Amino acid sequence: MVSRHWTGLCRHERAADYVEHLRTETFQALSSIPGFLRASILRREIGEGTEFRVVTDWRSLEDIEAFSGPDLGMAVVPTVVQEMMLRYDERVVHYEFAFGSE
Repeated sequence: MVSRHWTGLCRHERAADYVEHLRTETFQALSSIPGFLRASILRREIGEGTEFRVVTDWRSLEDIEAFSGPDLGMAVVPTVVQEMMLRYDERVVHYEFAFGSE
């Protein structure tokens, strides 16, 4: 399994909008892609905005390609999300699972 991590700094006043976008748009779309397992939204308030880390878990790198395209490290950030952000990662980080407990 592979975990895909992306971080963005959202405008404080748009934080709820961003979470709603992830829940109703992004995660809905991901759920239809074979190999997608689950997603998490992590957040913390910092001085200039709300920082989010979005973590998606996949069966394999090949499955991620259906979402990201051939450049697996390129972040997928729709225009509507870019407008909510102060800054965001243009590249994502992938981790292989070494151990997990449920």
